[in-house]
Amino acid sequence: MLALPGPILQSILPLLNIYYLERIEETALKKGLSTQAIWRRLWDELMKTRPSSLESVTCWRAKFMEAFFSHVLRGTIDVSSDRRLCDQRFSPLLHSSRHVRQLTICNMLQGATELVAEPNRRVLETLASSLHTLKFRHLLFSDVAAQQSLRQLLHQLIHHGAVSQVSLYSWPVPESALFILILTMSAGFWQPGSGGPPCRLCGEASRGRATSRDEGSLLLGSRRPRRDAAERCAAALMATRRKSEAKQMPRATPATRVTRQSTYESLRASGIDLKRALHPPATSHEASGTKRPPSTLAATSSASASSSTSSSKRAPANSAPQPKPLKRFKRAAGKKGPRARQGSGAESEDLYDFVFIVAGEKEDGEEMEIGEVACGALDGSDPSCLGLPALEASQRFRSISTLELFTVPLSTEAALTLCHLLSSWVSLESLTLSYNGLGSNIFRLLDSLRALSGQAGCRLRALHLSDLFSPLPILELTRAIVRALPLLRVLSIRVDHPSQRDNPAVPGNAGAPGHIIGDEEIPENCLEQLEMGFPRGAQPAPLLCSVLKASGSLQQLSLDSATFASPQDFGLVLQTLKEYNLALKRLSFHDMNLADCQSEVLFLLQNLTLQEITFSFCRLFEKRPAQFLPEMVAAMKGNSTLKGLRLPGNRLGNAGLLALADVFSEDSSSSLCQLDISSNCIKPDGLLEFAKRLERWGRGAFGHLRLFQNWLDQDAVTAREAIRRLRATCHVVSDSWDSSQAFADYVSTM
Repeated sequence: MLALPGPILQSILPLLNIYYLERIEETALKKGLSTQAIWRRLWDELMKTRPSSLESVTCWRAKFMEAFFSHVLRGTIDVSSDRRLCDQRFSPLLHSSRHVRQLTICNMLQGATELVAEPNRRVLETLASSLHTLKFRHLLFSDVAAQQSLRQLLHQLIHHGAVSQVSLYSWPVPESALFILILTMSAGFWQPGSGGPPCRLCGEASRGRATSRDEGSLLLGSRRPRRDAAERCAAALMATRRKSEAKQMPRATPATRVTRQSTYESLRASGIDLKRALHPPATSHEASGTKRPPSTLAATSSASASSSTSSSKRAPANSAPQPKPLKRFKRAAGKKGPRARQGSGAESEDLYDFVFIVAGEKEDGEEMEIGEVACGALDGSDPSCLGLPALEASQRFRSISTLELFTVPLSTEAALTLCHLLSSWVSLESLTLSYNGLGSNIFRLLDSLRALSGQAGCRLRALHLSDLFSPLPILELTRAIVRALPLLRVLSIRVDHPSQRDNPAVPGNAGAPGHIIGDEEIPENCLEQLEMGFPRGAQPAPLLCSVLKASGSLQQLSLDSATFASPQDFGLVLQTLKEYNLALKRLSFHDMNLADCQSEVLFLLQNLTLQEITFSFCRLFEKRPAQFLPEMVAAMKGNSTLKGLRLPGNRLGNAGLLALADVFSEDSSSSLCQLDISSNCIKPDGLLEFAKRLERWGRGAFGHLRLFQNWLDQDAVTAREAIRRLRATCHVVSDSWDSSQAFADYVSTM
């Protein structure tokens, strides 16, 4: 493919708008000409942003048109301001929609209403076939009309389209109704609301079908979904599951669960009749088959004392409840919170709201799990008492295969809804939960994943889980996940800090503690990639070894910040890898103190099955460098299977780099082709000598050499000469790092 010459490019660029440039694209390809330079020039002049250095742009035309679509949709670009963007014979949205592979919706759902409008029907039809990824960033509170538009948009793009991935980013205070809407639509549930037009793609049969009172109608009402709907739906499912599990295992001890009697007494003390609340008499609206108008939630906390009379009244039928952030009730050890909700005017449909509030603020420091109270109150009952049919009876459409939640705190309601949906989400292939503040809800998640694994056709193969704290130690959590999902292929788990406040008490729906963290052997699994980020503190090597022994298909293992009680424990892990993980190809250690584990490092370098080893910031050469470096080089020279070695952040220095050059000598049988020596205090004169030795041995090109963040700025001329010589033997990747400024920044933070 030939690029257009510079003079021709300069002459034709002012004459072309993007619409005619699109029309000549096919002709240019037939002539063997590339228009990438034109699109890159348009990007620089019109978008005025520079792509990330980590992004590899393969097609500037597609990248430009996708960004152009988003800017026009949000109104952040004026097409009339530049003649290259303006042409009355073309529609900017329609013209660029076929290039859109991912779409981002931000803030107050800007763009959703425009896309579902009738004038943009062809645009939406084109997006349904081209769009694969839908992202939500920095969402704010939205009104009912915006949510109704989003429902129609998700229905078109997911249920009747090709969207396979939904990602949510940075939502510090999620709006409950909007979050549940996105989740349920992503899972394939749909019920046409009375406030929106019927879907013409669903067919005449679905238009005329009466709306049943199933999960879709409960979670996706035409108005803002009520808080207690999702809670009742999830609690009913877990109550049914708990009833079936009770037949197979002994009941939990009183210390780990809330008894039904204590829950009943708590409700009686607050003036609520449990039987009457769970089985309210049918109203005139329900008897006639009409829908009852929405009711106002009773006020909580101190506000109830001053407005208990007004809060118990019903809201008018035409008033829409105002969205508000959900309060997350947390236990406060050793503190007594004031009783909230003193009045008895709460209506029966707010029972679960009340139960969740009481669970977080019960006097005398009694430890009670929120979901435990709900399930304790419903112990022995089935979903029919709440008007919920079985999950299989719900109408479902196409659902996504990848769900990602990044920095989206999950309230109890949101966690219950997510777990309820996950238990039957068989099309889900990849799940990412990153810093969602799960806390004790991790037990409900494990229970739902176990239920999903038992479903026929379950496709979940990748799970990425990270959080600040976990009520379970990370290795026990890993064992529980592997036991619950034996068909999992990729598992990435990270816990930043050890939690001393969270008590690993298992909620009632998860059964006895052994149901989650049993001591029995882990059955053989299909795990191929395992990545673990540990909190500070020594980790029990036997627990890690038990996971490795059950993962015979493991090909890639990454341990971040792992600490063991002794080098012997680390050696035990490595010995387990050698005996049980014969398929292991890639091994990575990051931020681990291996200064006292030099013999174990040599053991790894002599392993003839590994193809890539990473020691990142592991303090390898902190002790005995003069003796250890020759031993390390000798081990690598005799290893013919090792292809990649990454040693960033180990203070290799010039002396270590020159010693490492001996790996490429004439008497070496090493086949190393990738070397990463970033952040190793290497100076220009040492790098130049390293390049000369490679030239002298004449090994030819050995692949990639990474030199990021070294001290090459101390002598720019020598550094350029060294890199010039190295590029004759390998592909060099470096940067213009200012070592003096970096050192100043480091000192300033000490």
